[in-house]
Amino acid sequence: MANREFDVIVWGATGFTGQLVVEYLVQTYGVSGDLRWAIAGRNRSKLESVRQSCLSAAECDQLPILIADSNDTASLASLVRQTRVMCTTVGPYAKFGTPLVSACVDAGTHYCDLTGEVQWMARVIPEYQQAAEASGARIVHTCGFDSVPFDMGNWYVQQVMFERHGVYAQQVKGRVGRNRGSASGGTIASILNMMEEAKRDPSIRRQVANPYALYPAGIPAGKDGADQMGAVFDPDFSEWTSPFIMAAINTRVVRRSNALLGFPWGEGFRYDEATLSDSRYRATLASAAGVIGMLTLALGPTRKLAQRFLPKPGDGPSLEQREAGHYEVFFRGIDSSDRGRDTTVKVSGDLDPGYGSTSKMLGEAAVCLAKDELTVGGGFWTPASALAEHYLDRLTGKAGLQFEIVDTAAG
Repeated sequence: MANREFDVIVWGATGFTGQLVVEYLVQTYGVSGDLRWAIAGRNRSKLESVRQSCLSAAECDQLPILIADSNDTASLASLVRQTRVMCTTVGPYAKFGTPLVSACVDAGTHYCDLTGEVQWMARVIPEYQQAAEASGARIVHTCGFDSVPFDMGNWYVQQVMFERHGVYAQQVKGRVGRNRGSASGGTIASILNMMEEAKRDPSIRRQVANPYALYPAGIPAGKDGADQMGAVFDPDFSEWTSPFIMAAINTRVVRRSNALLGFPWGEGFRYDEATLSDSRYRATLASAAGVIGMLTLALGPTRKLAQRFLPKPGDGPSLEQREAGHYEVFFRGIDSSDRGRDTTVKVSGDLDPGYGSTSKMLGEAAVCLAKDELTVGGGFWTPASALAEHYLDRLTGKAGLQFEIVDTAAG
């Protein structure tokens, strides 16, 4: 790919999150520096508006606009062969993502996205894995709030634990602490699309519920069971917890990372996620609200009613709301043979998780794929298994995330 014109093309640049990715790349890398990048979509006039909104008139021509259509395989093929990396925000990916993945795999072009659609990933990975290995295309899903802080948070606590004690954690607990933000319209659209797919094919519900839905083919499942239901007291955090809605995505990604890395944390490694609450009452209330919300979306009549009030793709919070957002997630690594080695780290972000922070995480994933000396070959990877320490440096140095040790164990 040495002779490709661009390092990164942002696909879907006219969408709400796509525009945020463009703004981030402009602010961080500019349009006349070492990063050669472009924006792409179907509508030139909308792309021109995006370009004019974040660049001066004198700079606009330095950010190329490219036109393609996901329904036109020839135009997609031509587009992806111009770049080292395709960075896409166009979802639901189960509806719109497969042609781009196919084109990237054929061309040996690296790819990153924001999907959290387990049922789609479980389809495309086995379909295109062999071809991606052959072409050298690195395909990295889940490069937003689902599942970067969680996949990289688990990876980080494992590194810290090994540096301190020479052992990895056989179990890690991910616990969401204080946070402020809202689910993106794209995430809601993906959930609704999954519900529609499950209505047509009931096996999808079983697939999504499988704790090892994203495990590589041929590898036996580990020891983890179903995601948490209801309020549970966690003695390791001395707090009550409630289910975390994105655990159904993140836990599958983290388990896949362990498998792709060759099981450094053991074939029996266990990982789970929940949300911290300050009382049993609040944990129970949050659990009930989550169940009611999912039932509302699962039933056709109530789903249609709820859609009137939920965020739509392309909608999003104002700059002030994004800057007022934040999140923190704790990861406790557990050594069952010596609990004195247990280690806790915190991952936090400086903007709302679903939009502001997500756009920066995706942008840096794309640049990491384009610029850093990665050791993995072609195939379908997770953020931690493909990008690892290079990505950590970018997340902490540029994207506003912090990874810090928060226990007091001796080094």
